[in-house]
This record gives sequence, C-alpha cells and structure tokens, in this order.
Amino acid sequence: MPELPNAFPLPEKSGRPDILFIAGEHSGDELSAGVISKMLAKKPDLKIAAFGGNDMRDAGAQLLFNMTTFSAVGLVEVVSNLSFYKKLFSLILSWIREHRPRAICFTDFPGMNLRLAKALKKEGLSRKGGGDISLFHYVSPQIWAWKAHRRFEMEKVLDSLGVLFPFELKCYEDTKLDVHFVGDPFAEPEHILPVKFDASSPVLLLPGSRPKPVARIFPILLGAWKIFRKTHPLQKAVVLHPGEPVLGILKNLMAKDPEAAQGIELVPVDSVAETQQPASAVLMSSGTMSRTCSLAGIPGAILYYANPLTWAIGRLLVGDKVRYLGMANILLDRDVYPEYLQKDATPENLAARLSACFDNPEILKTMMRDRDDLLELLRPRAGTPDAAEWILSRLDEKTAK
Repeated sequence: MPELPNAFPLPEKSGRPDILFIAGEHSGDELSAGVISKMLAKKPDLKIAAFGGNDMRDAGAQLLFNMTTFSAVGLVEVVSNLSFYKKLFSLILSWIREHRPRAICFTDFPGMNLRLAKALKKEGLSRKGGGDISLFHYVSPQIWAWKAHRRFEMEKVLDSLGVLFPFELKCYEDTKLDVHFVGDPFAEPEHILPVKFDASSPVLLLPGSRPKPVARIFPILLGAWKIFRKTHPLQKAVVLHPGEPVLGILKNLMAKDPEAAQGIELVPVDSVAETQQPASAVLMSSGTMSRTCSLAGIPGAILYYANPLTWAIGRLLVGDKVRYLGMANILLDRDVYPEYLQKDATPENLAARLSACFDNPEILKTMMRDRDDLLELLRPRAGTPDAAEWILSRLDEKTAK
C-alpha cells in the first residue's frame, strides 16, 4: 500500500468546488473521466476535484490522490489492509468537511463510498442529513447478486443514482430513491473502445488491474498460453496492464518461466486508449474488460481464481441468485464467454477454449450476434439523459433553489 499524506491538497481554484468525484478502481476512473469530459465541454468553468486516477486528471479534474494503484477486492484482502483504509477514509472525510463541494459523485466502489455517504449524513453535511452537499452515486452496486438490502440504505443517504444497465431500474422499484438509466458509455457509438477484433492479430491475455488477483491469475494464463502455442507456434499475445505495481508482478512471473513467456508483449493500457489494441481472441479475468471485449466482438473465455476463503464467503452470500460472473453473460443470460472458475480455471481448459476460438468459425459468428444484442441493450433510449446530463441537471436544480 502507498504511504498516505497527512492531508490532501487544497482546491486548485478559489471558491467552493462544484463537484467531487470518488472512484477507487481503474474502471471507475475511466467511467468518471468520460462524465467529467462531457460536463466540462458543456460548462468549462466547473470546478471539479477527484479521488480517483489519471484518467480523471487527464479529463480536467484536480486529482487529489490516486486511488487506482492499490484497490483491494475481497474480504481477506481488505481486512489485511484495514488500518490503511481507515486512515484513507478519515482523510477523505476531513477534506470534504473542510472544502464542502456542492456535490459528490461516488462512482462504483460501494464498500467505501456508501460508508462515506452515511458519514456525511451523520455529520449533517449531506442534504439527507440537513446539509447542502448533494450526493450522487454512479454505477449501481450489484444488489441483484448480493446485499440487496443496500437499496434501502442508499435510499436514506443518496439524492440520486445513475445505473448502467436497464434491468437495474427494477431493483429499486420498492424504494423512493431517484434512479435513472443513463446507459453504458462503452456502448455509445462515439465511444472508442481500447480494443477491437482483428482475426490476424495477437491474443489478449488480461489478468486484471489489482496486484493480488493478478499474482494468482497470470500464472494460469501463462500455463494456458504455453500449451496453446504448441499447436499455434506463430501466434503472438499482448498483456494489457495498468503500470506498476502490476507490471513488476507480470515481469517476475514471466522471468520464472521463459518458455511460457515466449511471444508475449506487455503493453500499458493507457497507450491503447485511442489507438485500439487489435485482438483475435481473449482470455481474461472477470471485470470491466470482459464487458469491453464483448462490445468489441472478441471471442474468448473468462477465468477467475480468488483467495479460497473469499470465494467460499462470496458463494455463500450470493447463493444461486446469479449464474455468471461476466457482465456480458449476466446481461444476455447466456454463455457469451465460457467461465472457468476456481478449480476449473486450469491451463488445459483455457488452452482448449483458445484453440477453439481459432479453429471453430461458429464461435466468431455467435460472438458477433452477442455483440449486436449487447449494443442494442446498453445504449440509452432516445431522449434519455446520459450520465453527464443527469448530474448537470441536478446541479442546476440545486443552484436554482
């Protein structure tokens, strides 16, 4: 974990910040950046600060602290770094208390963000607590999978919620929370995906963006690649990574098995944001990139291997509510990507699936159909505001009052 400062920076611009974005992961940073860019295009004088990552900084927000270099997932990982998260929570709360942004947009990361929302209400800073800070949450927690009771907690502390997926509106029908489907920005026609399908291009190997899961998943990917190349010796692969410390983990694991590392290139994900990395197939951990690859029409498979205790607790909490981990599979309720989880996440299984993506043309035809179905499902309906319009309209409402 990085060393935390004693305090976070002062706002760069004089006066009260208009909005503070808080996102704890690369996916939230990317989503927030898209919203910030659109907001500033409409209102260039907005004062925007962020606890997030470099994408939000590049979009025009003042980055107060980079949250994307250390995010943990799973009970075991969080508990092992509990003192760090307690201090981070306290520092963020102190910054909000001192600088009083007009609004806060929590992007995903509900474990911390909803706790912050509760604390702001308790301290009388948020509108639901009698204060004047509006609280928005962008991206719904997966209450359709677990912790469904969160919707009632959110109703008590949030002013508005923007959801990416249309089916999520029904999840909040028994609450009075102001909920809007704002569409998935990755599915918008003008959005440039970081990857694209090209049958003559390398395979994508995507172990994720968090150090500990990457350390568990990448050895499996290396093993699968080693087996696959025995029958496809000329094929190349690209591993997209977020930089250090993940890059160091990847290099160390590749150095331990030079044969498995043959044909693999390590590429920073930031470098393909505009140019699009072409790929013929993909093996990936579940996460945002699985949705991105499905929208690009890249065939492949999902693997997931968690700390056994984290997995056991997660399965106990979720039960049989959700059949899939990958978002494309959940949205279409079918195997867009076969999922190899825990004991099934073997190099042999993944290598066989990867070979099938090259040898069976029906897999690509099915993938293209799934891509078209996803695009239709996730694009906002005519007249529906996107996330930037949703937030700006509520900022204007509060200003008018």
